[in-house]
This record gives sequence, C-alpha cells and structure tokens, in this order.
Amino acid sequence: MDGFAKYLARRFLQFILVIFLGVSLAFLITHLSPVDPVEQSVSLMTNFGATDPRSVALLREALSELYGLQGSFFEQYLAFWGRVLHGDFGPSLSSFPTPVMSLIMGALPWTVGLLTLSVLISWCLGNLLGALAGYFRSNLLLKLSGAAVMALHPVPAYIVGLLLLLTFGFVWPVLPISGGAQMNLQPGFSLAFVGSVIVHGLLPALTLVLVGIGSWFISMRSLVSNIVTDDHVVYAELGGVSSGTIFSQYVARNALLPQLTGLALSLGNVFGGAVITEFLFNYPGVGRLLIQGIYSGDYSLVLGVTTMSIVAVAVAVFVIDLLYPLIDPRVRLG
Repeated sequence: MDGFAKYLARRFLQFILVIFLGVSLAFLITHLSPVDPVEQSVSLMTNFGATDPRSVALLREALSELYGLQGSFFEQYLAFWGRVLHGDFGPSLSSFPTPVMSLIMGALPWTVGLLTLSVLISWCLGNLLGALAGYFRSNLLLKLSGAAVMALHPVPAYIVGLLLLLTFGFVWPVLPISGGAQMNLQPGFSLAFVGSVIVHGLLPALTLVLVGIGSWFISMRSLVSNIVTDDHVVYAELGGVSSGTIFSQYVARNALLPQLTGLALSLGNVFGGAVITEFLFNYPGVGRLLIQGIYSGDYSLVLGVTTMSIVAVAVAVFVIDLLYPLIDPRVRLG
C-alpha cells in the first residue's frame, strides 16, 4: 500500500470514528434530558378529552414505538442506530405527524448554502489579506484593513448580527432582515427567486464572514511573517526573483497548508455561529430548526438535527483531508 492509500485509510477510519462517537454522545445527552416526548405527547392529547385509561395506555405504547423508546437503554441505542442508517428519526413532536427527516431536508439546503459561501469567503479573504499584510508589512492600506478586521474578531456573532440588522433593517432599510426569500415567490430556479434568496442571505452571510475573517487574518499574517525570514525566501530575494513570484510560490503556498488544516478544524465552530445567526435573522436553516426543537421540547427533532449536523461536519472535514495531498504532495509519502 503506497503512502497516499495509507493516508486515505487513516482518514477514513477517523471519519467513521468521529461519526460514531459524535452520534452516540448526541443520543446519550438527549436521553439525559428531563423531557419525555411520550409523556409530553400524551399530556397534549389528553387535554382534548381522551382520558380513558386503556386508551391512554395504548397511546403511550404506540408513541413509545413511534419514538423508538421501547426496551432497555441499550435496545433503544441499537434501535436508534438502525434509524440513523435508514435516515428515519420518526415524527416531529412540534410538527406532528411530519417526519423529522422531511423537516431537516427542507432546511438543510439553506444552511449548506449559507455556510459554504460564508466559510469560503471568510477563509479566502482572511488568508489573502493576512498573507499580503505579512509580506508587505509597510503598506498603510493593509495595516488599516488589518486593524479593522482584528477589531471585529473578538465580537460575538449575535452582536455583529444585531448591528447589521439595526443598520440595514431600520437605520438604512435597504436589505430584508427576516426569512430566506420573498414569501409570494414560487421556489425554483427562476431569476426572481434566486435573486430573492441572494438578497435575503446577504446579512446572515455577512455576519458570519465578518466574525470569521479575523482568525484567518491573524494566523496567516503570523505564518507569513515567519516564512519571509526563512533561508529559501532570502536566497530567492538575493537571486533577483520577483516579489510576486516569491509571494505566491515561496511564501503564500507554504503558509496555506496549516490554514487548510485549520479550516477543517473550524467547521464545527462555524456551524455553532450559524445556529445563532439563523435564529437572529429568522433564516429557514437547520440552526433555526434546532432552536425551535429545543424550545418546544421536540426530542426527535433535536436528535435528528444534531445527528445530521455531526455527519455533515464530519463529511466536510473528510473532504478537506482528501484535498490536502493536492496542495502538499509530501502527504502522499507519509
């Protein structure tokens, strides 16, 4: 087995292990919750007059089977993994009898689109500005840009979102502050609907970009500042190699390798920020769905969203791991 095959096998085993541990932990934490979805459903239904004890007992048994809560804890755990493998998390308590998977699949494209664009934009801009600021250290414009980016870095996502919401929703009302698209438009690939989606996603995406760009800028500038003093860079400068070539081939490319690893490690944190941002702007994504499930005590919905989020982040990290050897050929030999 060559070096790349070994690298691929190790990453795939890590991918499986992350999903297994993450989903198992989500199952455990959810079962430790004081909310009992069966009793909550029974309580809601008996409020409408279904008070016959035999009917209530049959209802409780049916709901236990519906939510996968029959048997011992281990039996429930095995049944849950069977549901995960089949993509079935049962019905949603708050949107009964709509299946949880239907709700997630309806919200997932919104979150994937928002996260993909915001992560790529913040990663590219942060690394580009950081690399330029680290190499061209005397440039005044880059210093001012760096100061602005670093000032936003420690600010929480919800504060940035609130400022954007107040600025562009009330002080200068030019952008929509709620929803994913205009309500009276038919969803599809029409120009009107796509344009409405882009406009409605500007403020949530801008929030995530402004919050995320600072960490990439700081780390990239630090990496480039160290690389420019290396012997091979100094030798290239003395040899008359152009600044553009040195910057792109000798400095930026080497500094980009740790940043790619950092991108994989930060995806989980980005999803956490997206949950707050989606709720703040009433964006119809998985994050808002998760908060709604928590507020309503929807056991199945919370567990389904958490599981799908773990799988999605693990898949994204695995894809980035596969792309890593394309940038650093030494990985294939490791």
